Order: sequence, then structure tokens, then C-alpha cells
Amino acid sequence: MQKLFRQLLNSSLADSARVAWLCTVALTTVSAAGQEQASAPKQAGQPPLDRRAEVLPPNGLSLVKSLVEAQSAETPAGEDDPMAALFRDPKGSIWSSTLGGRQFWGDVHFFHHFRIQKNVFTGHYRLLDSHDRRLASGTLEACHSALNELRKKDNIPSMSGTVVIFVHGIVRSSKSMSTLARLAEKHDMTGLEFDYPSTQIDIRDCAEYLHQCISGLEGVEKIHLVVHSMGGLVTRAYFEKYHDPRIGRLVMLGTPNQGARMADHLKGTLLFKTVFGPAGQQLVTDPEGVIPSLPIPPCEFAIIAGVRGDGKGWNPFIAGDDDGTVEVSSTRLPGAADFITIPVIHALMMRDQAVGEHALRFLQTGSLRADGQNEPILKVDQKLPPPPESPRD
Repeated sequence: MQKLFRQLLNSSLADSARVAWLCTVALTTVSAAGQEQASAPKQAGQPPLDRRAEVLPPNGLSLVKSLVEAQSAETPAGEDDPMAALFRDPKGSIWSSTLGGRQFWGDVHFFHHFRIQKNVFTGHYRLLDSHDRRLASGTLEACHSALNELRKKDNIPSMSGTVVIFVHGIVRSSKSMSTLARLAEKHDMTGLEFDYPSTQIDIRDCAEYLHQCISGLEGVEKIHLVVHSMGGLVTRAYFEKYHDPRIGRLVMLGTPNQGARMADHLKGTLLFKTVFGPAGQQLVTDPEGVIPSLPIPPCEFAIIAGVRGDGKGWNPFIAGDDDGTVEVSSTRLPGAADFITIPVIHALMMRDQAVGEHALRFLQTGSLRADGQNEPILKVDQKLPPPPESPRD
């Protein structure tokens, strides 16, 4: 660490900015997003990850702001954003490999497997490819311009067909949804793993990131969603203000639609507040809270809940059967076209083969079960349709 500070004193401003950022990273604890990245299978041809400039703790924000202000005076001619200069090496090229921005960045635009992300603290943008390599950095306009140049250079066709957006839960990342995304690709659907800063902003602000991604999907005919845990609440918050007519079906995995009792127990603790952030405080079962105010999805949707299968569940602190985190009763939401329980714990639902098969079946057929027999959750004023009449002799 002393060596790093000596470098800060003896280096040029641009070099000092990078070293200071590295100091900030060194003092930051490993985030859940970093753990997700480490455990995720590497894609073929993916280069070694460069962990520079990837995490920015709240207490490091003032440092970065001061660096940006200082760097503005030395921004090269033609550079429209001083943040981009902070990411450049002495030769002028943007550092390429990243961790993908699992907690402090949010996706705002998809084009095939390219994505534009926004930094939740600094507000600047970057363009990543499918291997999380940074291709451009700066303003939103600059990133869109770089993407358009790539489209022309490589003659990349417009998007089309059916897209499935996978929305992770709190503290998790898009990497947790990769198994489901690959399954969607096998069924001729484009799987897009959506990242948002789940631990840094509240649920409704998370929904704004989702809105930007959905509205920017030009050329796509149909959009489905598969959402895990708080990702389902983010999606419901999206429907509070927006609705895209292309949205077809939605599958919720372990979403606490009635609130999470574990959040009731933990909301006052410093650790919970620090790790789960503003959205974590909104996961409670308070009847006057955020969750009861969220709308029922206007599209056709199904719910998959994890259970132990003994009626008691895994977690002794919550009543009834549960997946270790969310009780079955909390996942239920009136208006669901289908409902099923599967013996799986909350953290592993997205990687469970049975969960994936049921979810993809619903997207394709409208039923979770192979026999097509649905178990809907009725609204208060809704009645089951009468059974079909038996054929007369």
C-alpha cells in the first residue's frame, strides 16, 4: 500500500487517478457480484479478467468526483467525457476486460449480446461486448455511436424474433441467470441477462433500468421475462408506469410477492442495511409498504416456488414450507395463470433443471406442467371456468 501511495505522489495526474482507483478497489470487500463472476463458467475465448476500475464503494465517490474534476482540465481534444480519460492507459487505449458491472452498473440498452451500462454513482456510460470487454466509455451518445459503428463495420443485422429477459434478485447478478439464458437459446429465443444495481437503489429506480432496456429492443416481435426473487418485484414496479405490447409471458421464481419475513427480522441490523441497501428495506411485509402497492402484472404470468416438501420448510424463523428464504405463501399472487412448487432452495432455483424446464414450457405453451393442467391463483372476484361437459352416449 505504501508503494501505491508513493506512486500517487510521483506520477502524473492521469496515472495517479488510476492508482487511486486501484487503492479504492483494494480497500473494498468482495461483492456478491464478484463472487458470481468467479463461479460462473467462462465463455470460450474469453480473456483473463482485468479487475481495475470495476467497483466503487459509496465512500469512494468523493475521491472519484475530485479526480473527474481535476481530469477535466487535461481532457484530450475531442474527448467528450473526462471519465473516459480515467479509463485510458498511457498509450490512450481504453482498458478492455471488465467484471461486467454486477453491482454498481445497470444495463440501459441491449443489442444482441452487446450492452450499454450506466454507472450508478458517476452517471457515465460504457459499451460492453458478450465477453464483458469495454469497447467504449463516456456519454450515452458516445456509446450508441460506437455501437452503430460496430453494426456497420461488421454488418450486424437488426434484432428480431423472441427475446427472454432474465432479471436476477437482490445482491445477485445476471451471471446467476446464465443457465436459464442458455436454455432459452436452445429453444430459438434470444436470452438477455439483465444487470441492475440491486443493492444501491430502491425497487422503483431499479425498474427504470429495466424500462430503458425493454424500450430499446428494436426489431423484436415478442418479449418474455423470467425473474428471480426481488427481480419479480422490479418487474411489477415496471408495470406500474410502463407496458410494452410485445410483452408476452412472465415466470416468477421465488418472488416474495407478499413480502419477506426474513426482511422483517433483519431490516434493523447494520449488516442487512449495508449489504442489501435501500431495496432491502422495501422487502418487508408491511401492509403500508412498497410491495402491496405494486400492480399485478397485466400479462400472463406463472409462479414457481421452492419448498422442502415437509410443510415445515428449511428456515425455522418463518412459518410454513419455504425455500430457505421466502415462504411459499408469500410467493402467491392472485391472477397467476399457473403455480407449482419444486423441491429446491432459493439460491439455486435459477440453476435447477426442473425449474428451467417448467419455466421455458410456460413461455412456450402457457402451462408449467407437461400435461397442460394449470393451477391458477384466482383473483378475489374470479371464478374457475366450468369443466367441459362429458360426451353423451
